[in-house]
Amino acid sequence: MTLRAMLGPQRISPTVGLVLDRLDVPAGPVCTITSGWQEREGELQELSHHLGRETLDLGLYQRAEQVFAADPGFRRAYRQRQKTLMELQRLYRRRLAHANAAYTEMMREPGSDMLLQNERRAALRALRTLDRQHLRRIERLHAAFDRSYPDGQAGIKSHRVEIGAMIADSRAILVAGGHVELLLNRLRLFGLGSALAGSTLVAWSAGAMALADQVVLFHDHPPQGAGVAEVADRGLGLFQGVVPLPHAGQRLRLHDAQRVSRFARRFTPARCVTLDSGAMLVWEDGKLRECASTFRLTRQGSIRPVQAV
Repeated sequence: MTLRAMLGPQRISPTVGLVLDRLDVPAGPVCTITSGWQEREGELQELSHHLGRETLDLGLYQRAEQVFAADPGFRRAYRQRQKTLMELQRLYRRRLAHANAAYTEMMREPGSDMLLQNERRAALRALRTLDRQHLRRIERLHAAFDRSYPDGQAGIKSHRVEIGAMIADSRAILVAGGHVELLLNRLRLFGLGSALAGSTLVAWSAGAMALADQVVLFHDHPPQGAGVAEVADRGLGLFQGVVPLPHAGQRLRLHDAQRVSRFARRFTPARCVTLDSGAMLVWEDGKLRECASTFRLTRQGSIRPVQAV
């Protein structure tokens, strides 16, 4: 039986311990992945106290630093790959601004005749096509890098063996938030997609984003920029069919029906789900078993409670 849970932010009102109990996770150690915290990785005192059980961190951030220090050639290639990805994201944003503006204008155009409906569908198709093309380009860059640097060359194989042993000895794996792109890079670097597939997983905030099918960055009123949601990378695909939206109540104008509708339509058939404080979604063998304080964005522009099957 495969159990996976997706939670809202844990810093103020942690619920991880409660969820482990609800999942009937047996007594024993759990592993954490906190590489999204960067230099704060492994600072588990508060979490360990909350859980009341042994907590071991996989140390992915520090392991990566060791790999880079031992293999300068790999470090240079890795950084160059990251620079290329950043430039690709910048160019995507330029195109995204125009595609999103066209779609927004069509949706705001008054009327409902067939001609206008066709133009609205065409504008949405163009936006969704741009997202898909961007993801394919990112995937090709990752694949080319992996072919050039198999794990043995980069000194990663021994780390993967140690990580695999730690996972095997753990009752569950907890994936914390933080910097989502850095977290995802470290998960991918050490091959955690396959290593975590059979584990009991509890992920929150950026951790939930990294384990979904795709990482979508969003903020309706950022300090700078246009506030257009953007596809940032392919996730590990361990939470399928959902777009997690941590801190949605702060970052999205959930009262704006038009913006909510556009967001939901753009990423359908995936369900866009809010992950605010107290949110919980639990899957058992891929079937949604339990949920609380979680809402989905609808094509009609409203938000509705997520219902378990």
